[in-house]
Amino acid sequence: MPRWNTCVAAAVAACAVAGLMDSAQAQDYPNRPITLVVPYAAGGGNDVMARMVGERMSKTLGQQVVIENRGGAGGTIATRHVAKAAPDGYTLVLGGTGTLAINPTLYPNVGYDPRKDFAPVGLIGTSALVVLVHPVLPVRSVGELIALAQREPGKLSFASAGVGSGTHLGAELFASMAGIKLTHVPYRGTAPAIADLLGGHVSIYFSSLPPALGLAKEGKVRALAVTGAKRSDVLPELPTVAETGLPGYEAVLHYGIVAPAGTPQPVIAKLNAALREAVMAPETKARMATDGTEPLASTPQEYATDIDLEEKKWSAVVGKAGVKAK
Repeated sequence: MPRWNTCVAAAVAACAVAGLMDSAQAQDYPNRPITLVVPYAAGGGNDVMARMVGERMSKTLGQQVVIENRGGAGGTIATRHVAKAAPDGYTLVLGGTGTLAINPTLYPNVGYDPRKDFAPVGLIGTSALVVLVHPVLPVRSVGELIALAQREPGKLSFASAGVGSGTHLGAELFASMAGIKLTHVPYRGTAPAIADLLGGHVSIYFSSLPPALGLAKEGKVRALAVTGAKRSDVLPELPTVAETGLPGYEAVLHYGIVAPAGTPQPVIAKLNAALREAVMAPETKARMATDGTEPLASTPQEYATDIDLEEKKWSAVVGKAGVKAK
């Protein structure tokens, strides 16, 4: 047999063996607990999302999905750790707009590539922000806010939950598309940002929905619009930013689960099936609805496309705004 024929035959045989090994691994999977790493401290939106679907996935897979919180550097430390973990399906990470779409551009040496270093499992959901202003600000719509900022360039300040956070870049995208200048005041999280908005130390905050709901209904802040492509079911009276002054604007947070690159496809398929069942379960959808989150079950391929599109969108915002991690 010619040498090249021998090489081809060996390669085919190796692929067949690898395929059989992957299939056998998938049949046996999972045979021990699975760790789902949340790259932020406990108690935040990412943590709630992970625990919500992890509990349901545990029942479907017959093994416990253990939630492990590893905060630090805007989620990059834990995400980098999972990128280098064994690709066996037993170490996963909750991916989101921050870690997979923003941080690769925000941090000069993030340590992972969102497209090459992960195998997407699937999306969980998406959540819009809500534009809040202090009640003394003489505006009652997005259009009026833009007009005021145009008259007083740089005088209006906006809070964020931190440099490079969704609350920061949602406002940066808004300012860029509106052609206005706002002054950024970063905080260490949502609570201090809202506290200073309530105190009148800053004028604007692009808040996640859960902390904004009660404050808006009590009149402690004025809610102008939501940042999604459509109105929110929890604040149906509020228009979208695009409806009331800035056509084409959309800034939403996406949540999903990814595994290390190289994880066998049969394992990814099992995880995806369990995740989809968890996301679409009536009790999960009901719990998400109370926080203004929209379930977004997907295939691994659809999530890969989403990661690519989101990274392109937010890396452009980071670059244009000149945002750098500190």
